[in-house]
Amino acid sequence: MTFRRGLADLKVRPTAVRSLVLAVTFLLTGAFTLTGQMLEQQQQQPPPPPAQGGARQGQPPGGGRQGGRSNPFPRPQQLPFPAEAQTLTTSTATIRVVPVASGLQNPWSLAFLPNGDILVTERAGRLRIVRGGTLDPDPIAGVPAVIAQGQGGLLEVALHPRFSENQVIYLTYSKPGEQGNTTALARGRFDGKTLTDLKDIFVADAWSKGSAHFGSKIAFSADGHLFMSVGERNDRTRAQELTHHAGKILRLNDDGSVPKDNPFVGKDGVRPEIYSYGHRNAQGLAFRPGTTELWANEHGPLGGDELNLILPGRNYGWPVITYGREYSGDLITDNPFREGMEQPLTVWVPSIGISGLAFYTGDAFPQWKGQMFMGGLSGLTLNRVGLNARGLGGREMMLYELRQRIRDVRQGPDGFLYVVTDNAKGGILRIEPSESGARY
Repeated sequence: MTFRRGLADLKVRPTAVRSLVLAVTFLLTGAFTLTGQMLEQQQQQPPPPPAQGGARQGQPPGGGRQGGRSNPFPRPQQLPFPAEAQTLTTSTATIRVVPVASGLQNPWSLAFLPNGDILVTERAGRLRIVRGGTLDPDPIAGVPAVIAQGQGGLLEVALHPRFSENQVIYLTYSKPGEQGNTTALARGRFDGKTLTDLKDIFVADAWSKGSAHFGSKIAFSADGHLFMSVGERNDRTRAQELTHHAGKILRLNDDGSVPKDNPFVGKDGVRPEIYSYGHRNAQGLAFRPGTTELWANEHGPLGGDELNLILPGRNYGWPVITYGREYSGDLITDNPFREGMEQPLTVWVPSIGISGLAFYTGDAFPQWKGQMFMGGLSGLTLNRVGLNARGLGGREMMLYELRQRIRDVRQGPDGFLYVVTDNAKGGILRIEPSESGARY
């Protein structure tokens, strides 16, 4: 049985073992009401302002936090960015975690240039570059104006698959406008020193007066299509509506236009860019190497962070089905299953503030080949997830000793893993084998 077929088989049979495990997880979410409040959302999702004309508002009934409560289970605090390399032990390897660049203000995303230099975005609206292991003190000019509030700002940076030929890079950001703000995709050229010809090629119809749930992750398929996540802007009903882009994963051509074979092309009242819907706020997006499988992770509310295999035209359920709860602890739904809505491969309860997604293909850690790595913001961890022929092969939480809010994770051209830590004094860390090597 292939992985795709095995996963589908589990989805249509609610009595299968995997569905039973998820159901038990759902029932247990109440035990984590206090411990699972996500630091990411608590820090970056202020209550929306009073309703105004134009953009949609972001506060669903019963969805806000209830103030005035003391928490008997306080969350661990993030530690300062490491000043020197540290050796840590995981279940399969002894690793060395090395600071690459520090002094970055809330870095969000990174991308490797062919020569090994690193582009990194700062949410405040700056594009930076690490040249030869040293952070250039001067930001790269020419980035768009952003709304750097809440979760908004300068977000994803990604290279065109043929960057070596065309020097094209992409940026996503929170774009201001008369209706509030939304997620936008811009494209320009970067010659190693200067960013030129930057212009918007797609502006999502996901306008809001609030400052949460922008999505903004990018992934390219082998045939050159660009996939992009857009959050539901903290207005959960929008995720099920096909008349706009909020709460969706989109499929575009590399110039921002609509592919003719998108699943909803030609359907009345449906935005043709939509590839899948029913998403809350997808913060990781990547293709499994050697396949056409698109994977995404997304934030749940109080519990219920998800990892999903993304299929064209499918509905991923938010907010009709979820393994998370309201921040008050109340149920959002009493049934996490519904016919015609997709089940996640796995969920995190409590939430870890899941963010970033990369498949490892390098030689530095042969025991990790083909496995996923994703950050945890409130979880203060790097998370390793393995797949097997029937679905989930296993999970491991790593780097917890460092207590860092890991925003993004990428594989470098050297075969090492690199992570971005989200802090006012954040930075980039490299994960390499220690001299003692692998543990089996």
